Amino acid sequence: MQGVINTLRPLLLGGLLLTIPIAALQAKNLKPDPNGLAPHQVQDLAYGDVLFYFYQDDYFDSITRLLAARQLGRVAHTPEEAELLLGGLYLSLGEHVEAGRIFEALLKKNTSEFVRNRAWFYLGKVWYQRGYLDESERALRQVSDKIDQRINAERYMLLAQLMMRRGRYDDAIAALGSWHGAADWTAYAQFNLGVALVRTGRLPEAIGYLDRVGNIQTRSEELLALKDKANLALGFALLQAQRAAEAKPILQRVRLEGPYSSKALLGVGWADAGMGEFKRALIPWLELRKASLVDSAVQESYLTVPYAYAQLSAMGQAAESYSSAINSFDDELKRIDDSIEGIRTGKLLERLLNDDKKDTLTWYWQLTTVPNAPESRYLYTLLASNEFQEGLKNYREINFMNRNLDDWRDDVSAYDNMIDTRQEAYNQRVPKADAVLAATDLNRLTQKRVDFESRINEIEKSSDVAALGTPAEQQTWLRLKRIEDYLAAHPDDPDLSEMREKHRLMKGVIYWRLAESFKARLWNERRSVKELEGQLKETQRRAVLVRQARAGTPLTTGGYAAKVAAIRARIDQLQGQLSEVSERQNLFLQSLAIHELEGQKQRIETYQIQARYELAAIYDRTSNGPNPAPKPKP
Repeated sequence: MQGVINTLRPLLLGGLLLTIPIAALQAKNLKPDPNGLAPHQVQDLAYGDVLFYFYQDDYFDSITRLLAARQLGRVAHTPEEAELLLGGLYLSLGEHVEAGRIFEALLKKNTSEFVRNRAWFYLGKVWYQRGYLDESERALRQVSDKIDQRINAERYMLLAQLMMRRGRYDDAIAALGSWHGAADWTAYAQFNLGVALVRTGRLPEAIGYLDRVGNIQTRSEELLALKDKANLALGFALLQAQRAAEAKPILQRVRLEGPYSSKALLGVGWADAGMGEFKRALIPWLELRKASLVDSAVQESYLTVPYAYAQLSAMGQAAESYSSAINSFDDELKRIDDSIEGIRTGKLLERLLNDDKKDTLTWYWQLTTVPNAPESRYLYTLLASNEFQEGLKNYREINFMNRNLDDWRDDVSAYDNMIDTRQEAYNQRVPKADAVLAATDLNRLTQKRVDFESRINEIEKSSDVAALGTPAEQQTWLRLKRIEDYLAAHPDDPDLSEMREKHRLMKGVIYWRLAESFKARLWNERRSVKELEGQLKETQRRAVLVRQARAGTPLTTGGYAAKVAAIRARIDQLQGQLSEVSERQNLFLQSLAIHELEGQKQRIETYQIQARYELAAIYDRTSNGPNPAPKPKP
């Protein structure tokens, strides 16, 4: 599964060749792929931000930012590439329908055939892994033969597997019969072809294909497992055809350290039994009984060993073995019942995801370690299956989104604090603002400014130079005026002649000083009045803004509060939906696990009934005379 899912990333990375600057390609002496997208620099800052999170394998944040950027029109230079990335990100979240819609809409446009082929291929591959067989076949058939040979070979292989999963073995045989590809894929093709032939009752044709796979020379662990599987499949097919002598050497080719060793040992024992060599059959069957009873092959060995003893007329050992098997089956059934009860308490998924980092969503996540729990020993096969792994991944993604909504709820609470702070600040500042506005008579100040300007105009018109003098100069000028009035009242007094001369001289000096600076002072006064006019206008403008803010702030605060409340309600709604979906997914995975355990329980109960029957038959034969021991069902 890991190898299959890991192939998804090249689709997006290939589609994102446009993000590599041309200068970088030239620096590395690389040539753009003529079948791919033309590379160029990223021109949209928002798209670069999306790519940053994408290359960090943080697909949830990447899709969130991409959706926001697209809604705000911030990916104008890379709309098609952004859609291609969006489709891939939807795939990472299991949104296959939406991803398919995006791919279909996008790939109908003027996109290169190379990109279309790869997009449809990876989409079909993901759908196949998820179990959407109809969608997978439709997508894979959209791919033309003008594609990389390895990918094309894998495409035909997936189509053949689709047919086999639907029971269309004749179609699969026809497809695989003319198939050509790389050596490793050829092994898979021959194995599938052999299996399809066996299931259609054409064993003579199947032998050649399965035998070739069973004899391949390789060091690849994956191909070694396939080799064991082919030998096992051919060996049991020959056993069912009553060809035990041919089956045994083929079954002996299965590695003892491999995952199919227990079934191979069981088959070797049946091959010996089929040839009447019951002592030889006991060797692999007794070896099997040392293994865990969880394995179905081991469970069957609990019946085959006493059967062989019975065939060897060792009735005492046969009875003892059947009795031991019945007790072992009783203990195992009790453990299975306890495990089923433990799963029904809802602790299974909690244990499975206990060590999960839960920090992000990626295509590459899968369960790699099994918890140390009673039910784990029965669920290895189930936990390794695609159906359970994908279901567990969906459950994990639902919980991730729920935690993400919790984080958003905390963020929304920050907006509540902001609104409260704004309201508190408003309540504190309004009294101060009202007091300032009440104490400020702008009309009176405006009238004063008008009076100042009129007075300056009069001073200029009358050339009243003393009016613009400094306070000291005006005081001196006033004293001179009083002296002048006194002298005018005593025109004939000869004692005042010297004073008159001094007065005339002093008044002339002061007047000269005032007249010399009159224009400059007049300009400064007019400038001050102009500045005062500007300040009054700004004060009036601010007063209007203060009144507007005073009237509008409660409304805007209430609007923001309503928006925050709507967001919180939306989060509550989404969390309610997620909780419901999470519970359904939990129950679905529990049902898979319980169904697996119930199947094992039913199989053990069948073996137990058969063991009781055989034990009773032995006692009966011992009491009434020897009868041939019936052969247990394999």
